[in-house]
Amino acid sequence: MKILVIDVGGTRVKLLATGQTEPRKIPSGPDLTAQEMVEAVKGATGDWEHDHVSIGYPGFVIRGRPVCDPANLGEGWVGFDFEKAFGKPVKVLNDAAMQALGSYNGGKMLFLGLGTGLGSALILDGQMEPMELAHLPYRKGRTFEDYLGLRGLHRMGKKKWIEHVEAVVERLRSILEVDDVVLGGGNAKLLKEMPPGARAGDNANAFLGGYRMWEK
Repeated sequence: MKILVIDVGGTRVKLLATGQTEPRKIPSGPDLTAQEMVEAVKGATGDWEHDHVSIGYPGFVIRGRPVCDPANLGEGWVGFDFEKAFGKPVKVLNDAAMQALGSYNGGKMLFLGLGTGLGSALILDGQMEPMELAHLPYRKGRTFEDYLGLRGLHRMGKKKWIEHVEAVVERLRSILEVDDVVLGGGNAKLLKEMPPGARAGDNANAFLGGYRMWEK
């Protein structure tokens, strides 16, 4: 089985396939539609052999199907037939859940993706549970994403943002009683030290998660 993994982000779409070592990237953005993404991916990976496709989707996914259009991309994702468009079997998972799957080492693990928004997923004894913590209330009428996402970083500055990352990690570790917390996403690199009980993820784990999606 040769798998093409597509990690859809708010600024770029990252691609890697079985047997390849160097990811490829194509531009994303607020106007990108599902059809445009498929066409761009086909153009960028025409020389890669693959017979299955994994997609990390930046939005809510139920039973392998997006149920709402991404906040940071264009329209037309809900109801889009990815298998027909690619002509291959396709599995779709929330992007944070896909990276979480690639980061998992056992036990009960919470994954937080610190990027444009805030991704989250929980894995217990190998069973994946994508979560939508981002839009739950946190402080002063604002959500977790308002503080830990890119908006919060720009509004508060790096020092205050880090303080809230540490506070949220401590709170969620206590509430969810997890063994392991993984902080991934592009902004995790801004943390010089990981909060107690947390470890750094790696964006490359999204590709590993995409491969694991097809394991029995």
